[in-house]
Amino acid sequence: MSSQNSSIKVTEFIIGGFDTTEKPVVVGVVIMIIYVLVVLANVVNILFIIYDQRLHKPMYLLICNLAVVDILYTSSATPTMIGVLLAGVNTISYGACVLQMFAFHLAGVMELFALSIMAFDRLVAISYPFQYHSYLSNVRTVVFTFILWIIACGFVAVMPANVIPLPHCYSKLKYTFCDYAAIMRTTCVDPNYYFSQIGIIYFFLLFFTFIFICLSYLCMIFFVKLLSNDDKRKMSSTCLSHLIVVICYYCPSFILIVLTRIGVVLTLEERHGLLIGVMLGPSLVNPFVYCFRTKEIKYKIFKIFKKVKTSQ
Repeated sequence: MSSQNSSIKVTEFIIGGFDTTEKPVVVGVVIMIIYVLVVLANVVNILFIIYDQRLHKPMYLLICNLAVVDILYTSSATPTMIGVLLAGVNTISYGACVLQMFAFHLAGVMELFALSIMAFDRLVAISYPFQYHSYLSNVRTVVFTFILWIIACGFVAVMPANVIPLPHCYSKLKYTFCDYAAIMRTTCVDPNYYFSQIGIIYFFLLFFTFIFICLSYLCMIFFVKLLSNDDKRKMSSTCLSHLIVVICYYCPSFILIVLTRIGVVLTLEERHGLLIGVMLGPSLVNPFVYCFRTKEIKYKIFKIFKKVKTSQ
């Protein structure tokens, strides 16, 4: 297709991913409830960590960072989907769409980095328990996390750099919000080259971080044998929380990759459902896992509920 003869000037996109959805109001209400729970739970975690001086430790700063990532991840796209399903607002400006794409994929990359640095934190805590705070101070943790955000921005910047210069032949998105694939398919060029480029980057990030986490756990298994029984219980509790979060995020991604590799062709509805699940599922699980499996946060929640009950 000639990009010069058939290109159009796009000032806004029409979101068409929910056109065939049965009972859009029901779907919209479910997504809205999950989104509200995600934001509230993560904000509660962040506030607990900020206002409790005893939680100003590297591990809790990393939990706080993960909560910020989860809020960004869900907030980048969920309000748009809710607007389409419940309010019928199915248009989005070109600039807002590109910004949404950047924010969504930035949060996705940062989720990988956040889980990796949390695995590294647990590895240092188990391998060097007495030197832990000298190796991983609060300042170093914040600086390291900030550097990871910059690196993630560098990886994701490839997407708008690819999309913005290209001419567009369509103004309707086939997907439920503005991700890279949705915008790229509105252009007048063959998207396969651009998909392959981003696919290689994502494949590298996904498997590099996953292998790093696996190696961290192998090292932890070796060092945990040297700990006392009491220390083993403490470490297994915090590591189990992280392991649950890792499984919730990586499993859907690997399932999607495996299905694609063995030739299973997903319908648009199936792809939309899987993508929404990958975005909302882990972000909902993460704060509750750390609330109920982290002793200090769980104790603080029970203490607040006890005060409320007493005051009544």
